[in-house]
Amino acid sequence: MIKRAALVAALALGVVAPAFAAEGEVELPKLDWSFNGVFGTYDRAQLQRGYKVYKEVCSSCHSMKYIAFRNLGDIGYNEAQVKALAAGYQITDGPNDDGEMFQRPGLPSDIFPAPFANEKAARAANGGAYPPDLSLLAKAREGGPNYIHAILTGYVDAPADFTVAEGKSYNKYFPGYNISMPKPLSDDQVTFDDGTKSTLDQQATDVAAFLMWTAEPKLEERHRMGFKVIIFLVVLTGLFIAAKKRIWRDVH
Repeated sequence: MIKRAALVAALALGVVAPAFAAEGEVELPKLDWSFNGVFGTYDRAQLQRGYKVYKEVCSSCHSMKYIAFRNLGDIGYNEAQVKALAAGYQITDGPNDDGEMFQRPGLPSDIFPAPFANEKAARAANGGAYPPDLSLLAKAREGGPNYIHAILTGYVDAPADFTVAEGKSYNKYFPGYNISMPKPLSDDQVTFDDGTKSTLDQQATDVAAFLMWTAEPKLEERHRMGFKVIIFLVVLTGLFIAAKKRIWRDVH
């Protein structure tokens, strides 16, 4: 029972992780993320940079339907900043008294608006490919943020003996190497407010961390709870040992 509880606690802390790369696949680079490990936490400055990459680059094709603007308060934005960020988006609302839909500035309670009206519109604009929602992508893909970072940095020239399919790009980390998404990032594409140098790798790292947060916003809380469970189990084990010695002290 104690071993089982310890395993649950380890999973809660992120100590135990699933296998990363399947046989025959290119192994993804493993980055040293601030949220890894027993005491891992999110770097708020990094998350804000990642949000800016999403906003200025990724949001033109990818939705994020499980995140509301008010959630941005958890990554370090104050109430006024959240309101300003939300107001920068136009939200379709309604119907009004005339039965018509209308546009209005976003509110903190709104979720991020989708870039396309529906799946067919998204496929029509992307050569038949359907850009996935990014809210939970870091948990839906094996490798999590490492996978996202690898894909964003994996665009290279195809080998001479490899044929890139029409309308596709070559990505050394994507299964099958043919990816529908054109290379989205390049050096200095996004200007970071904190002055961080905006290399392609930096942008990819920051947006991958941000998408890890969108997929698991309660990670820090889970780590704290897991740590408390481990402390409890250690104390409980000590009490059991002491009780055993006391009960059996007169038995030889």
